[in-house]
Amino acid sequence: MSNAFVQHIAPGIDKLSPYAPGKPISELERELGITQPIKLASNENPLGPSQQVKQVLLDQLDGLARYPDGNAHALRTALAEKHQVKPDCVTIGSGSNDVLDMIARVFLHPGRESLFSQHGFAVYPLSSMATGATLNIAPAKNFGHDLEAFQSRINAHTGVIWIANPNNPTGTWLDHNTLYDFVKTVPPDVIVVIDEAYFEYVQKADYPDASQWLDEFPNLIVTRTFSKAYGLAALRIGYGLSHPDVADLLNRVRLPFNANSCAQEAALAALTDQDHIQQSIALNHQGLTQFAQGFEALGLTYLPSVGNFITVNVGHPADPVDAALLREGVITRPVENYGLADCLRISIGLPEENDRCLNALKKVLASAD
Repeated sequence: MSNAFVQHIAPGIDKLSPYAPGKPISELERELGITQPIKLASNENPLGPSQQVKQVLLDQLDGLARYPDGNAHALRTALAEKHQVKPDCVTIGSGSNDVLDMIARVFLHPGRESLFSQHGFAVYPLSSMATGATLNIAPAKNFGHDLEAFQSRINAHTGVIWIANPNNPTGTWLDHNTLYDFVKTVPPDVIVVIDEAYFEYVQKADYPDASQWLDEFPNLIVTRTFSKAYGLAALRIGYGLSHPDVADLLNRVRLPFNANSCAQEAALAALTDQDHIQQSIALNHQGLTQFAQGFEALGLTYLPSVGNFITVNVGHPADPVDAALLREGVITRPVENYGLADCLRISIGLPEENDRCLNALKKVLASAD
């Protein structure tokens, strides 16, 4: 960039690259003329929202000219009841990403450090760099969080520690005792963020619900989203749970009306429809098994996952494989930007979509050999 104003931008912005979302179906149709493609790139719920939620959204149409409740009172109250906390512990976001960005803006700045894992979620470095904070990246262990490495990197400059449980894009997770024991060791002036975007999908007896630790750790923030298991990705609605003093600070930087009325009402309805959640979980478990067996049949290694996605090593640089899959009408997600150049992250779809993806992958890899 050569314009004079560029010299005055905030520290860290010049080194940022925009977040790259999964390719939209409409873009693939437009670029390659593909008809009826499938998208398995963005960890979306293939069932979509429940019928109950769809009806609630229709009922909201007459109110589109009105601003939403800027404090999301009804939703905050419902979430407080769900998690057995006070409403002033809840911060509503336009997706949980919005809450993550608020955390960075409040607790990070030049001179502070942002600590997260290699292969960790891309938003952690993006939001951190935008504040001018220094990145401190702990090496991964078996593609997951190495909390001993985290512990060794905490210092007087550490501002925020980010932990995704389970982690995106690797699908790895931390058990209750391992994570709890780590949080206990963190100095009380350091914020610990436990990002539980895929919480509902995990079917492990010793997987923790970190929201139950809020009374013990005032420096803990837990984030959740309605974008995954609840099927509301397009509405952008998520939340954070924390000590009221933390929530108060986050709400000072939260944009006015950051959660629209449709999103708030849809989230309220989704919370009450647990049958739909159970159907989504069952379908996801079936899909994880389907892909694991398919990869094994193809002789491919993969990372066991507890999320609604699975990352597979295709044995070659993944970008050409991804491009060939696009020509087959299958959208997946290369993860070279996460340091996994030979891997694709594939979201769990409907059974027939998973089959189509596996068949296309078999065809593409056979032609590459």
